[in-house]
Amino acid sequence: MRAAHPAGAPAGTLTSTFVRIKLSLLRNGLRQSSGRTAMFVVSMVFALLFAAGQLLGLVLLRGHAQAATMAVLLTAVTALGWAVMPLFFPSGDETLDPSRLVMLPLRPGPLVRALLVASLVGIGPLFTLCLAVGAGISVAHGAFAVAVAVVAVPLVLLVCLALARAVAAANIRLLTSRKGRDLALLSGLVVAIGIQVVNFGAQRLGQAGGLSRLEPVADLVRWVPPASAVGAVDAASRGEYGTAVAQLLLSAGALAGLLYWWQRSLTKLMTAPDGSTVAAAARDADRKRPGAGAGWARLLPEGRTGAVVQRALRYAWRDPKAKSGWVTALALGLIVPVFNAVQGTGSVYWACFAAAMLGSLMYNQFGQDTSAFWIVAMTISSRRDAYLELRARALALLLVTLPYATLVVFVTVAVLDDWGALPEGLGLSYGLLGAMLGVGAWASAYLPYSIPQDSAYKNAAPGQGGLAWGSMMGGMLLAVVLCAPLIGAAVWVRVASASPWVLLPAGVVWGALLVFAGLRVAATRTHQRLPEILTAVSKA
Repeated sequence: MRAAHPAGAPAGTLTSTFVRIKLSLLRNGLRQSSGRTAMFVVSMVFALLFAAGQLLGLVLLRGHAQAATMAVLLTAVTALGWAVMPLFFPSGDETLDPSRLVMLPLRPGPLVRALLVASLVGIGPLFTLCLAVGAGISVAHGAFAVAVAVVAVPLVLLVCLALARAVAAANIRLLTSRKGRDLALLSGLVVAIGIQVVNFGAQRLGQAGGLSRLEPVADLVRWVPPASAVGAVDAASRGEYGTAVAQLLLSAGALAGLLYWWQRSLTKLMTAPDGSTVAAAARDADRKRPGAGAGWARLLPEGRTGAVVQRALRYAWRDPKAKSGWVTALALGLIVPVFNAVQGTGSVYWACFAAAMLGSLMYNQFGQDTSAFWIVAMTISSRRDAYLELRARALALLLVTLPYATLVVFVTVAVLDDWGALPEGLGLSYGLLGAMLGVGAWASAYLPYSIPQDSAYKNAAPGQGGLAWGSMMGGMLLAVVLCAPLIGAAVWVRVASASPWVLLPAGVVWGALLVFAGLRVAATRTHQRLPEILTAVSKA
């Protein structure tokens, strides 16, 4: 198949060629394995069923007082999904990468038209078309409104496609780099947090009068393309013809602007130097100065401790899986207690969830190094070396987890407006954090396992899944048991109406003792069974 045409080739020929390329990519991808074919068929069936149900639901809303609110907001959310899809799933569609076309003799203008038409092939465009049709039907009343809907429906689809393509073209060099792979790895976290936000919003709507609470938001969103196209249909149904024309022109202008941005990005991509060229490398060298970014490192102690802390923090920032674990712990550690507090079902005890999430990062410390642990193992020749290694790793975690756990307690107490529970929350959080770090060091030495690097979704090597679950769940249960004295003290404070400030120093001292004890026990085990640990974490 011819993949390109000369610069002077007719635009129709180029467009048909790209459509055939898109179909060939889809067909050849399905031929790679029966499993991939089955997954595509199942996902297509579910997507079509959901799209059909959504279309039917919007049609049934026709005539309802809140039909326009629902139609406008659904269109806006769908457009937002198209905007972020290339950022979180850069490898989901091979045709999203325009860098594959930079060596072909193609002008950006015809290339934009050809890629836009080829983008119509797929499940996503079909789903968006069903939503746009349903939105148009639900709010179209009268001949003029129907005429506006005929223009608005394809306009919504084209704006969504152009938005996705423009974002991908503008960020393609980021998305194909290590940072882009980090971003894709974190997409699961974003989805999980988004589900929590949607669930919270649905609960609030159910408690506060339904969709009528969203009317002010919809009144604002109906002026944001492409939702403005659906707003134009609704305005035409109410006889507001000037508003309808203005909103329709707003979406058309957004489409033109996105196409222009897309074309400019393609031009820059095909002509500007990237990081592999001499000119770009020279600019990067000019921006880098000796010693830049090392200021914070000067605050660390000298010797092994400072070196290990720097290494651990750099792993947390640069390694995709380590970064994913950090961001998950930081985000959920704040979201869960704050959301429960906002809903009126929370208490200061929920703030301890942050300490539990952050403390879990101490587990399987040696496995996080993967096969590179053998370099660390070569530096451990005594029990003291092992202790210093583990202590420095715990210190690296404390530099972030201790102030963050404190922040979560303060935010939770502020939302609850229960400042009298502040010392109790801080004491329990500090004690639980110390227990998690101490038990995590112990679990790292006694229950190490390998973390595969060839998959973003596997956290344990084949045959070690039970070991990983036992390490994490058993370690968390043990940490809670070790915090029993603090929990008992908190109960006594409540029953005896004693001062809760007793719990703050008690939590600090108890947590520090647990960290110290866990590091000492783990250091002995690490020194004695270092070859076994090295074998376990290096298992393919």
